[in-house]
Amino acid sequence: MPETITETLTHRPVVLDGGLATQLEARGHDLSSSLWSARLLLEQPEEVQAAHADFFAAGAEVATTASYQVSYDGFVRAGMTEADADEAIRRSTALARAAAQEARAAGRQAWVAASVGPYGAALADGSEYTGRYDLDEDGLRAWHERRLAAIVATGPDLLALETIPNTAEARALLALVAGTGIPTWLSLSAEGATTRLGEPLDEVYAAAATVPEVVAVGVNCVPAADATAMVDIAVRATGLPAVVYPNSGEGWDAEARGWTGSSQFSGAAAAEWVSHGARLLGGCCRVTPADIRGMADALAAD
Repeated sequence: MPETITETLTHRPVVLDGGLATQLEARGHDLSSSLWSARLLLEQPEEVQAAHADFFAAGAEVATTASYQVSYDGFVRAGMTEADADEAIRRSTALARAAAQEARAAGRQAWVAASVGPYGAALADGSEYTGRYDLDEDGLRAWHERRLAAIVATGPDLLALETIPNTAEARALLALVAGTGIPTWLSLSAEGATTRLGEPLDEVYAAAATVPEVVAVGVNCVPAADATAMVDIAVRATGLPAVVYPNSGEGWDAEARGWTGSSQFSGAAAAEWVSHGARLLGGCCRVTPADIRGMADALAAD
């Protein structure tokens, strides 16, 4: 019987995927709408599955679903329906699971992590990188509750609470995850030793460690150069494995709607992160299958 992700983390690191939207863009898709890659779940689902397969072929062991940008109010604002959002959530796990099954058939290990993106992602205004919201903790819990229940109902191997920018949203999500029985990682959007809103990371992580479902804590969509110090904070605060998946380090020019600079991501850094306690490692925005291949190779050689 295949190991669970929790069992595997006790004896070795696991390679996550990279930027799903990045790979979909590389496959020729325009993701400029407010729904981002979630739009393709309904319009071209085969492409979402193919992008997951690209990362598995590169050495990833976890497919993170395209549900990050799926929300009921976000879909309605985009001219779709709440039923469309429900269907997108169902498809997000089904497509990732189909790609994982193909990877397992080829002799590779493969799991599915259902992405639970932040409230700010649904607003499509960049607030997941500031943490400045118009909802308090109770409001955030109410906003997330229905969507998280729909995601849990799809039966993923893991829940990925990711790019969470403030303590209130982290606490709201942790309360909803408690009791689901699904292994969960909490990954914050951070700057230095604080959340994007300026709150101490270690306090958020300490709260997460009290939830039995949480198997790892850490950061994503941060510069790779900052990752080691952030891993140290996560491990010291909880004793849990760390999850870390930085972005490429390129900058986004909102006026020109394009990326600037060059990638600073190196898979070779993964060995250092593992030595500091990371056990779930991958990439975020602008991290490609080739980058993940470099990370998988570096870990295999370590």
